[in-house]
Amino acid sequence: MDGTSDVWSAFSRDPRAPGHAALRAGDADREVVRGELSAAYADGRLDHEELDERQDRLAARRTLGELPPLLADLVPERPAGPVAVRRPGSLAGADDAALQRRAEQAWTDDRRRAVVGFLAPTLICWAVWVAVAIGAGATFPWPLIVTAATAIPLVRLSLTRDAHVAEEVRRLERRHDRQLAKERHRDDPDDPDALEGPRG
Repeated sequence: MDGTSDVWSAFSRDPRAPGHAALRAGDADREVVRGELSAAYADGRLDHEELDERQDRLAARRTLGELPPLLADLVPERPAGPVAVRRPGSLAGADDAALQRRAEQAWTDDRRRAVVGFLAPTLICWAVWVAVAIGAGATFPWPLIVTAATAIPLVRLSLTRDAHVAEEVRRLERRHDRQLAKERHRDDPDDPDALEGPRG
């Protein structure tokens, strides 16, 4: 945490909003507060006794509305309003760099699966062929067919990394826009921006 008002967007719901105050706080919400308290202690804005006291109070808090007082003198305040909050697994708070990183990670995951899809059947088939060939003499190396067939997706994926990543970025951007629109509409049903469709 950096001690800015962006802290509020890290909660599952803005805890300052009256409509959210009575909602039960989750572990992720408490972790946001705990992280800000630790940062304040590291910066010298809280001493050890104050840190312990606030962490004890945090452990006893049950609703979102009980959390802001713990940060009142640590985080700059601004009027609570319709904001795009960050929820676990949500893309709504992601910027372009984050979407690019996710797309590259998706390519890495796909490539890892392609490697496994190549190695597993290839090794098994060659092991079977070797076992049979030793007992029956030389035979046609039919595992070459399996090796070639399973290598095609791996080679194609490796050679088209940039196109694969670009397509994944576009897919994530569409998801990002849909999630952002849903969260804006949930926080403020009258917001005209919430009606905008995803980018092309």
